[in-house]
Amino acid sequence: MSDFNQQIIDEFRANEGRVGGPFAGAPMILIHHIGAKSGTERVIPLVQFPEGDGRTIIVGSAAGAPTHPAWFHNLKANPKIVVEVGTEKYEVVAEEVTGAERDALWERVVSEAPGFRDYEEKTDRTIPLLRLTRAA
Repeated sequence: MSDFNQQIIDEFRANEGRVGGPFAGAPMILIHHIGAKSGTERVIPLVQFPEGDGRTIIVGSAAGAPTHPAWFHNLKANPKIVVEVGTEKYEVVAEEVTGAERDALWERVVSEAPGFRDYEEKTDRTIPLLRLTRAA
């Protein structure tokens, strides 16, 4: 994990889910995921787009890189994960959103966080969206 991500994770946990810097005011979530090949647990901080009813959307932008982020492949292989939101930690199931629903959600994402449009313009791939649904 990068030092940058570790600093965000530490700040998130020390401040009940709030962070400063470039993510100040953004709704953050910590994703605990299992490596598809390694089986190693990892944690990544991401911006989330809550939908209500125990569901939220996360974005596999990788800052506009040419390939999907490793965590995306890990969630596809192991969709039952744990997240941290604020001071709460709970299980969710991750599912990729596709088609017209993905396109509509993408418009919401870029209207709330225009920086994602910049990432879209940097890459030839379709940036994936995943819905995390709280496990019963």
